[in-house]
Amino acid sequence: MAVSICLVASMVVSAAAVSLRPLQEVNKLKDKQINILQVAGLYEPGSNVAEAFEVFEPQVLEIATGKFTDKFDPATFDDRAAADDPETSIALTDDPASIGRQSKYVTVYLLRNDDGSLDKVILPIHGYGLWSTLYGFIALEENGNDIFGLQFYSHGETPGLGAEVDNPRWKSQWNGKKLSDDSGDLLITVAKIVPPQGEEYHVDALAGATLTTVGVDNLVRFWMGEAGFAPFLENLKAGEI
Repeated sequence: MAVSICLVASMVVSAAAVSLRPLQEVNKLKDKQINILQVAGLYEPGSNVAEAFEVFEPQVLEIATGKFTDKFDPATFDDRAAADDPETSIALTDDPASIGRQSKYVTVYLLRNDDGSLDKVILPIHGYGLWSTLYGFIALEENGNDIFGLQFYSHGETPGLGAEVDNPRWKSQWNGKKLSDDSGDLLITVAKIVPPQGEEYHVDALAGATLTTVGVDNLVRFWMGEAGFAPFLENLKAGEI
């Protein structure tokens, strides 16, 4: 009897998991779109997310060249799956963000003005904090240097400490900060003390969450550096996007 009950229960659970998977995927996509809208300052609670998201132009970017590729469909390309596939990723030896493997391709999102000129670009970022990999987006202005916002949509950091990356007050610090100086040196830092380069390149550390702070600093500098989006940002500044 016990075996029969267990067998029936397992079948019910399996059937439920299979039947709910499409709904889970829809909700996962919606959550991602909401986060992109939020980091771009466009999200309005209660609005139709799919319709609001249509203002973005998704493109698959080849990281090494900093140029868009038509090898993949931006609507279906899976960045995380690509990072796990040896065919579309590389193993990192110099790995400050502690991600292990880096996809050769990622999906970026362009936001254009009515006249077709670039308004903002939304770039995916991720890296390890204290307990987990933080996945998020950074929004840059059209000059490729001024930060509009940063937001994480998935992580497992400590509530009340590292999880303060979700605090609107902390996230608001990113608005208006700069990545690099006029000579192109990457200066943005997340730290307790304002660095010599000044406030415009500084975001305050998370109180009581040193390792999460270090992780965020490392991942932002990695993705904004030469191994990450630097080639793309150079093309952007040159007017080639």
